Order: sequence, then C-alpha cells, then structure tokens
Amino acid sequence: MHVGIVTQTYQAKIYVTLRPSVLDPAGTAVQTGFKQLGYDNVGPIRIGKYIELTVSADDEDAASQQVDRMCDQLLANPVIENYRFDLQLAPTAGAAK
Repeated sequence: MHVGIVTQTYQAKIYVTLRPSVLDPAGTAVQTGFKQLGYDNVGPIRIGKYIELTVSADDEDAASQQVDRMCDQLLANPVIENYRFDLQLAPTAGAAK
C-alpha cells in the first residue's frame, strides 16, 4: 500500500478441493453413510474447504494477487488441491444485510 492512496477492503470466498486424481477418503465415508441411510442415488462425493477472509488493498487486482498467493502458500496444498476464489468489495460497517 502506498501513502496517500485510499485502500479498499475486499471479501474473499475461497473454495479448496482435492484434485480429481487424488482419492478422497472423507468423501467415500460420507457416501457410505448416505447409502446406509438409504440414499443410494448420491455420489460420488468430494469433500473440500470453504474459507472467508477480508483483505485491504489499493485495488481489486492487488487484492486478487494477494489472495492468490495466500492460497498457494498456506490455504491449499498445490500438490494435491485446487482452489478458486470470489472477490468483492466488503460491505461497509453498518450496511444493511
């Protein structure tokens, strides 16, 4: 961030999933549970992570680049996981929901 530049706060919604080639034992366990409950028409199941965070940046491009680095460096394991994220201006304090 630079002095004199107004920063914006952005909300990131991050989705992390296993790569298609990686086995998903948690998904298999949930699918087995569904079958035991009589839901034979469900599957295959893949389990992932959902993360929300806010980041302040000079502009949307800078925020996007930072979130991308955060995902690559910590939130996802790029060897076995894929990630994607949606980025939008965060609601201001006191804004109606």
